[in-house]
Amino acid sequence: MTKLSVNINKIAVIRNSRGGNLPDVIAAARNIERFGAEGITVHPRPDGRHIRYDDVRELKKTLTTEFNIEGNPIDSFTDLVSEVIPTQVTLVPDAHDAITSNAGWNALKYAGFLQEKVVLFRKLGIRVSIFVDPDVAMVRGAADCGADRIELYTEGYASAYASNREKAIAPYVSAAEEAERLGLGVNAGHDLNLENLRYFIERIPFVKEVSIGHALISDALYFGLENTVQMYMRQIHI
Repeated sequence: MTKLSVNINKIAVIRNSRGGNLPDVIAAARNIERFGAEGITVHPRPDGRHIRYDDVRELKKTLTTEFNIEGNPIDSFTDLVSEVIPTQVTLVPDAHDAITSNAGWNALKYAGFLQEKVVLFRKLGIRVSIFVDPDVAMVRGAADCGADRIELYTEGYASAYASNREKAIAPYVSAAEEAERLGLGVNAGHDLNLENLRYFIERIPFVKEVSIGHALISDALYFGLENTVQMYMRQIHI
């Protein structure tokens, strides 16, 4: 069964816009768990513009579901993950000034770097996922690096869904099937929402986890956080 991991970065953005601790990111994460989500995702960046490194440390103390930390494994990120020991680390090739994730790894070009990080994190007992585009070659590269899972970057699917959902999903099905053949778990994330999520899960029912933040937190402005979490859960538990 696919798990829902809620990315809480946007809650931290609101807090940081005014200073202080409103909204309380830690309390929000606990509530999201209580409302039924099966994981919490954070993507700390060095400039601390949303989730901060200290948030990550505090979340580790209180979360009861799976904790997924994603980001570019620069030295400071690597040190943080090694200290906190989350359930999962997702390696994402973000530039330091990226607004949001906008591409997967070239798992062939950066194979040596990724393999080094995979070995380090797995020795610590952390499950490792590599963020990739829906490209069979990149899936194979991630497998060669020793990853446990891949996370498929789903912006392309989400952008094309309204015009031709069958065409939009096709490369994701191929990539996911190759991952399953190679023994990799499949996660997915980026721009998944209440409109396109169910079809994605119907076509790739063995997806282990979807990580959703921007759309879910935005929907919560209209529907309330508890109701929104449960609405997303109903999309994936079909």
